[in-house]
Amino acid sequence: MTYKEWFTEHGKKHAKIVAKLSHLSDEEIVDYFDFENMKQKEPDFCPLYAKNKKCHDMQELNCYLCACPYFRFDDEGLFEKNSNIVKSICSIDAKNSSTITHDGVTHLNCSNCVIPHKKSFILKNFSLDWFEMMKDCIRDKNE
Repeated sequence: MTYKEWFTEHGKKHAKIVAKLSHLSDEEIVDYFDFENMKQKEPDFCPLYAKNKKCHDMQELNCYLCACPYFRFDDEGLFEKNSNIVKSICSIDAKNSSTITHDGVTHLNCSNCVIPHKKSFILKNFSLDWFEMMKDCIRDKNE
């Protein structure tokens, strides 16, 4: 699955959940996306729910954003570095981010960064429209 395919499919899943929560306040909607609640009530939202596994090792993991608004990607490549095609980066160069390179392609590794999974960050950047929050992520030259 490409970044763009995941991005599009995830945004659609997010919108369906948010639509059924329209009677709740913004904070209640964010609270609904708590890992433990989502694992029970929305088991198809994330493949890790079935494994009872979190994407990040943190006590209070919130899945509202899932991806990070600082993530930048282009499936064709953003640029070339050290003879590798870089397909994703962190726009703020977060101190806990790193990269993974294989087969001539470099990808951002966000596994040690928890920024988008904190309730305070989500509320500060909140929109009911996930695509609006993530609008700067996609760098598709074909769009």
